[in-house]
Amino acid sequence: MDQSPIADMKFETALGELENIVSSMEGGKLELEASIAAYRRGMELMQHCQTQLADAEAQIRILENGEFKDVDRKTLEAP
Repeated sequence: MDQSPIADMKFETALGELENIVSSMEGGKLELEASIAAYRRGMELMQHCQTQLADAEAQIRILENGEFKDVDRKTLEAP
């Protein structure tokens, strides 16, 4: 199983790895310990993808004079 740093992954790469993990788990190809590790990795990949999607949605919503504005993630997470 690929153990590339998730934080550095593009959305498509993370989603592809997540799909592979789900396929392996559904196919019963993994032993218990490997299943647990795959589940943990899958959850991290899912959270990474959700964050990237949320960032993309925020960028789409923030339009200024017809141009995209960069989004400061820290501003979005402020209470």
